[in-house]
Amino acid sequence: MARPRLFNEEEVLDAAMRCFWSRGFNATSLRELVAETGLTGASLYNAFGNKRALYQRVLGRYIANSVHDRIRRCEKLAAVEAIETFFSEIIQRSLNDPDCKGCMLVNAALEITPQNPELQSVVQAELAEIGTFFRQQVDVGQKDGTINSTLSAEYLGHHLLGVLMGLRVLARVQPDETLFNGIVKSVLTLLKPQG
Repeated sequence: MARPRLFNEEEVLDAAMRCFWSRGFNATSLRELVAETGLTGASLYNAFGNKRALYQRVLGRYIANSVHDRIRRCEKLAAVEAIETFFSEIIQRSLNDPDCKGCMLVNAALEITPQNPELQSVVQAELAEIGTFFRQQVDVGQKDGTINSTLSAEYLGHHLLGVLMGLRVLARVQPDETLFNGIVKSVLTLLKPQG
C-alpha cells in the first residue's frame, strides 16, 4: 500500500516553478529545489521523477495558468480587441516583473529545447497554439472588415507570434513601456484595413 503524500502537490509545483523560472532549468540545482519546496530530494524524486520530469510538470502548469488562460479570455473578445488585449496584458506582465524573469515558455524555448526533443515538441505545440490564436483572430477580423486583408491571416498570425516572442525576450533585458507600446502600435497599424 502506497503511503499518502504529506504535502500539497500544487504548492510544491508552485515553489519549484519559482525556482526554475528565476534560475532556469540548467542553473537550478537539486539543493535549490529542496530549499524552495521544503521537501527532501528523495521525496521530490519519488513524487515527480527526475529534475527534467519535474520541470515538464512545472512548465505545463505555467502554460495552463498563463498562456491558455490568456487565450481563453481573449478569444471572447472581438478580433482586434482580442489582439490588443493579448499584447496589453503581455506588456503589463513584462513591466510588473521586477526580476526580469520573462516568460517561462520563451525561456524554455531558448534554454533547453535544443537538447531535449520531447520538451522541444511541447514548446513547439504551445507556440503553434498561440500562432493559431492570432491567425484565427486575424481571419475573423478580415472577414468582418476590421483587419487588413491584403496579407494572409497565416502570414499575419506568424508575424504576431514573432512580435510576441521578441517582446518577451526584450522584457528580460530592456523592460521599457515606451519601447513595448511602440512595437505593439506598429503591429496594430499593420493590421488596420487599407483605404
